[in-house]
Amino acid sequence: MRRTKVAIIGSGNIGTDLMIKIIRTSDTLEMGALAGIDPASDGLARARRLGVAVTSAGLEGLRDLPVYADIEIVFDATSAGAHRAHAARLAADGKRAVDLTPAAVGPYVIPPVNLDQHLASPNVNMVTCGGQATIPIVAAMNRVAPVAYAEIVASVSSKSAGPGTRANIDEFTETTSRAIESVGGARRGKAIIILNPAEPPLIMRDTVYGLVASDDKGAIRASIEEMISTVQQYVPGYRLKQAIQFDTIPHDRPVRLPGGSEFESGTKVSVFLEVEGAAHYLPAYAGNLDIMTAAAMKTAERLAELRARGAIR
Repeated sequence: MRRTKVAIIGSGNIGTDLMIKIIRTSDTLEMGALAGIDPASDGLARARRLGVAVTSAGLEGLRDLPVYADIEIVFDATSAGAHRAHAARLAADGKRAVDLTPAAVGPYVIPPVNLDQHLASPNVNMVTCGGQATIPIVAAMNRVAPVAYAEIVASVSSKSAGPGTRANIDEFTETTSRAIESVGGARRGKAIIILNPAEPPLIMRDTVYGLVASDDKGAIRASIEEMISTVQQYVPGYRLKQAIQFDTIPHDRPVRLPGGSEFESGTKVSVFLEVEGAAHYLPAYAGNLDIMTAAAMKTAERLAELRARGAIR
């Protein structure tokens, strides 16, 4: 089977991890080029050693490379602001974009929730690492009963957060909050990110709270466990940290929600996750990178498959 040639813009932590993951594990995608803006970056040096075409002139440098004509999919692992500028140029060039920034130019894609719904779009957005880890759990709750409110807290090691991540903290919270609602199905959503400076570095941890309009704890638990198994198919280090917790919200003690409404009865569900990375580039504690790059690669592989079948252009 012919492999689909791809390029990555961004030679930092996320772009480098994605490059190595594609080279080592993908039977569908072929690395064509890596573009960065720092000539001395470790990512560009590694790409050269691996025989991948490189440029330190960003997207314009990528467009000047001979291999660009053969590139079908471009991953953008830069920043939200940069991607907003890149998106129009890539679309004009006929390149499909898989956006790993919080720019949200295209529709949100969380593979186990809505992978095939937006793949005809020229640009798809992978939300955020916290979104990829937690929105599947919100969606799992929502397929049992409506979720009135969902709140997620993503804690990642400071060492795994490069300058692109740090420059996008506001976009992270805004994009993740919106995707909790539009993809996860919660009526209201809130997202918080914590950059943990602990030494030795701690593994990625995620907490998901949901207010679910059901008292069927068995059904909620089964749905969440099924979703975890689905995510583990492409992120083996994704797992429950401890048992799912349930608290009944009685009719006479409603919970006040942001905006002034009340959740009058149902179940508060608390899910505690950890994400261990595959250590393709950074150590295993950087599960935030692994789940983001694994989700992006899975999305691109599905894009390549549908294009090969003629299902999308």
